[in-house]
Amino acid sequence: MIAIMSDGFKAREFGLRAQKKILSRMSSKNVAKIFIDDTTASLLDSLYHMIKMFSESKKEAESLIKNIIKIVIKVGILYRNGQFDNEESLRVVQFKKKFRSVAMAMISFYEVDFSYDRAYLLSALRELHAMLKVLVQRHLTEKSLLRIDHVFNFFSNPTFLDTVFKKNSEYFTLLSRFVGDLNRALDEGGM
Repeated sequence: MIAIMSDGFKAREFGLRAQKKILSRMSSKNVAKIFIDDTTASLLDSLYHMIKMFSESKKEAESLIKNIIKIVIKVGILYRNGQFDNEESLRVVQFKKKFRSVAMAMISFYEVDFSYDRAYLLSALRELHAMLKVLVQRHLTEKSLLRIDHVFNFFSNPTFLDTVFKKNSEYFTLLSRFVGDLNRALDEGGM
């Protein structure tokens, strides 16, 4: 019988590191094709156009969408590989519930006249931001945590939110497409 000796090497940990490394070397478009379904891709495209229109910067819009994709995929890899402990797993469930409730509120803001509530949305986004950072802080690098900050700081801009949800705004067509994609994603269980 051969004695099994532990020299510190663990295939699971190595596999996770390899996935993260491969992910960091791939272009966002290639990553998106592998990990993101058509509904989510369409949702991100709508979001990209809203960001670009608001910021008047293609570079900023691309940066934000790339950061969203990287964050979602990294968290997904951690989750699928069982890297979250029991407490973190509970946080994942809480985050998903809160995210779903924010998505449903955004749909409502679009569908029901005069229902937009900036204070609620800003508070919910701040809460999601804090929840996500606590969830991933021991797993991701400082660079990834800064990506999370970048995304949430942009979407927590009251001027952006007011502009997008303003009745009869120039964003109406984009918001309509975004809300349609959001509804589909919720129905398909992607959120």
